[in-house]
Amino acid sequence: MNAHLPYSEDDALYRQARGRVLQLKGFYSHLASFVVVNAGLILINLLFSPGALWFVWPLLGWGIGLLSHAAGVYRPFRVFPQGWEERKIREYMEKARRP
Repeated sequence: MNAHLPYSEDDALYRQARGRVLQLKGFYSHLASFVVVNAGLILINLLFSPGALWFVWPLLGWGIGLLSHAAGVYRPFRVFPQGWEERKIREYMEKARRP
């Protein structure tokens, strides 16, 4: 445990918040890579073969992947309502305790 933190690292809320921060960090890294690499591809395409705009294809493919990553991180829609997972875990634990 980290002594300067006002909460235990075993705390479920802490673990949940840490997981969320790691998800955001992963998405921001993905976004930065997307911007840098695609800017480079656009530059290379326009400098060396301006007649054929091929940069669009990797941009679209990677863009779909990035949108999928964003949907997973920001969850604009939910398949399961909030708290569903925790309720199911408790339900199964209670069933297991019954004789």
